[in-house]
Amino acid sequence: MLVWRKLAVPSLLANVADPLITLVAFGYGLGALLQQVDGVPYVLFLAGGSVCMSTMMAASFESLYSAFSRMHVQRTWESLLNAPLLLDDVLAAEWLWGALKACISGVAIILVAMALGISRHPTLIALLPVIVLTGLAFSAIALCVNALASGYDFFSYYFTLVLTPMTFLSGVWFPLNQLPQWLHPICQALPLTAAVQLARPLMLGQWPDAVVGPVAVLLVYALGGFYLATVLTRRRFVS
Repeated sequence: MLVWRKLAVPSLLANVADPLITLVAFGYGLGALLQQVDGVPYVLFLAGGSVCMSTMMAASFESLYSAFSRMHVQRTWESLLNAPLLLDDVLAAEWLWGALKACISGVAIILVAMALGISRHPTLIALLPVIVLTGLAFSAIALCVNALASGYDFFSYYFTLVLTPMTFLSGVWFPLNQLPQWLHPICQALPLTAAVQLARPLMLGQWPDAVVGPVAVLLVYALGGFYLATVLTRRRFVS
């Protein structure tokens, strides 16, 4: 936290700028041509997905590049282990810190949406636990990748082959019913899909039709991902 305070502005700018530019550029630019999607203005449709995408990217960046720097380059983790801490304790702190930074980015998109008048519904308050759970899920997944990484370049595979396709298969940009039928089971198993299914209705001022299923998916990725990250990280430090 002390180190991050010195880098807070550029750090937040990097996490928030991309989804914010996407929301404004596509929401208003493409929205001028594509007036409505599923009966709502496109910029409002996109806002729900942008909150989740911002949370996903912030959690991933923090639990990949920053965590790898502390683990492998700066060897901060090894220093911490000289204190009465276990490796699992350090990893849990990284997990929660990644989720916290993701929450900051997600909330920033909500505030922008409110400032621009895109959405000001009371249900936006219920987006906060969705953002927290989404941050925990993607931070846990990223820590698994971090445990396997040999260098920073390794993360390009994850961003290019996993996160980028996921944004197109999770209903961020367009409704899932536009995709081929055979892709639907895959899409429903993705954590970003579950997050969008919870966030978009809340952005529209409605309550999600299904809550248990998406929440269960996010919990599986969050808790299962963290458990797998502990196993992989222990193996890395032992070897």
